[in-house]
Amino acid sequence: MKRMISAISALSLTLGLLAGCSGTSASSSSGTASGSTASTASSASATATADRELNLFTWENMFPQEVLDAFTQETGIRVNFTAFDTDETMLAKLAAAKGGDYDVVIADDYIIEAAISEGLVQELDKEKLTNLGNVNPLFQGQFFDPENAYTVPYGSGVQTIVYDPTLTDVEITSYADLWDAGLADSLAVIGNYRVVNGMALKVMGESYNTTDTATIAKAGEKLLELAPNIRLIKDSNVQDDLLSGEVSAAVMYTSQVTLACMANPDLKVVYPTEGLGFGIMAQFIPSAAPHPDEAHEFINYILRPEVAKQCFEYIGYYSTNKEADALISEEYRPFLTLPEDFTADKMEMIQNITPEADEEHVRVWTEFKAACE
Repeated sequence: MKRMISAISALSLTLGLLAGCSGTSASSSSGTASGSTASTASSASATATADRELNLFTWENMFPQEVLDAFTQETGIRVNFTAFDTDETMLAKLAAAKGGDYDVVIADDYIIEAAISEGLVQELDKEKLTNLGNVNPLFQGQFFDPENAYTVPYGSGVQTIVYDPTLTDVEITSYADLWDAGLADSLAVIGNYRVVNGMALKVMGESYNTTDTATIAKAGEKLLELAPNIRLIKDSNVQDDLLSGEVSAAVMYTSQVTLACMANPDLKVVYPTEGLGFGIMAQFIPSAAPHPDEAHEFINYILRPEVAKQCFEYIGYYSTNKEADALISEEYRPFLTLPEDFTADKMEMIQNITPEADEEHVRVWTEFKAACE
């Protein structure tokens, strides 16, 4: 008897893409590398110059404490850290402060688009960002900041297939392979309807972001053919089901892939031949930031390859810094960096779509879940 563990609500798309093991936003990353979290102001603040400070606003566990301490020690800038729980909370607080109070914010792409449209984000002074060229162009020029005027990527969420070759004879190289009868009652997928529906769209050669409701309906028919293979639909701790042998293959969030592969290096990570959808966390400076110079200095510091490497290994999200890729430890590299042959034409950022298209996605998703029960 199959077990269905999901009643997924219409969560924000990108929130889902960047979700960690708890199935919430990127804030759920627990830090994969050693070191204490940045939940309080930098412990090196005693060395900071009295009149130089930085107000950092993001989720918990987004920076290794040693990175913040080293920044303070080098620059004399004291880091004051404040956490939010959701992107929506961040936007509400930023709006209430009229773009003030905070100097650097890290949030998900879709909410940054809203913040920019509300005039709560200032344009970057790129002359102060001498390390900006380190950013991988795959993660620039996206819908929320097409001219790269306001943001600097801090990590990417890429939903990925992972399988245990000791539990299945199916050699998985694509989304299409997930339909193989050899995976009957042995596949877990995350509870994100745009991601899962999108797999069927990609198998059909369509875009994740199509707004054609007839095409989405056809993807729903294709998805129903996958139902016999589905054992679990869930957001939380999918990696545990793969590690325990409950399933032999899974489509997982980025941080879940990291945890699974750290626990079992023999697992196979698959970058589907049809291409991947992804989401981005990015840094920005609010429109009325009290310390904009310090904000630019902090962002530029985080862009250093050796610093970025520390951060990516800690948060467990894909590297958006091309100069840091080669520095990432061998144990992390297979699932924190994209393969060299994975080019921009194989990457598609999943975006907000029309209400009509989204409604059809929800209908398709509801039918699919029912078929998997």
